[in-house]
Amino acid sequence: MPPALKALVAQLVGFGLMAATLVFGLMPADQPLALMVFQGGVAAAASLALRADNWWIPIHLAFGPALLFAARLGLHPGWYLGAFVLLLLIYGSSFRTQVPLFLSNRETARVVADLLPVDRSVRLLDLGSGTGGLLRILAAAHPQSQFVGIESAFLPYLISRLATQAQPNCVIHRADFWVSKFGEFDVVYAFLSPVPMPRLWRKLNVELKRGSLLIANSFPVPTVTPERVVDVGDRRGTRLYLYRI
Repeated sequence: MPPALKALVAQLVGFGLMAATLVFGLMPADQPLALMVFQGGVAAAASLALRADNWWIPIHLAFGPALLFAARLGLHPGWYLGAFVLLLLIYGSSFRTQVPLFLSNRETARVVADLLPVDRSVRLLDLGSGTGGLLRILAAAHPQSQFVGIESAFLPYLISRLATQAQPNCVIHRADFWVSKFGEFDVVYAFLSPVPMPRLWRKLNVELKRGSLLIANSFPVPTVTPERVVDVGDRRGTRLYLYRI
């Protein structure tokens, strides 16, 4: 069952049991916060039963009380619609890809730039390039090389396209990287999540030429020993895992 469907089922179970407590008079209707806390607890328990990732638990616990708090603010419904559309434009593809929007910081970009050769040009692909911050720094540091980003979320893609207009060696595509071909690239940079890494490693071994490099930010490839691990030294404690094809 997809993670988003598990979350929906868990919430429906929570609201269903909450409604049942009201129908049978097991909880007072004049204590909405207690009802929402109960609903969140049931949804979290259902999430555990469905074997969803642990990070869903605080979301389920907070969802009902957050709805109650938002209802008491008395804001115009248009604000909620606008917030929903904005979040959809930024995170809409996360339910399908199971990859949230992670932005590489400047310290990481500088370390990646130092890892690239200076005596020859390379072609680097950034999977899930976000707003293009890493690619802009790399393109400026290595003007002889080519940098390509793939981003599926509309708003980050649009921002990155506009921000890289003045850099001819940097191109951003809005696409699904699972259906894209990687054979022309020497280096692939991935700041994704633990979920897609095994599948990504299999795809890279099929499509990349021998000697190509995968730079995985924060999330290593399970069961595969990296050629090298680089500590960025930033406040995040970022680590880069380097794998040679």
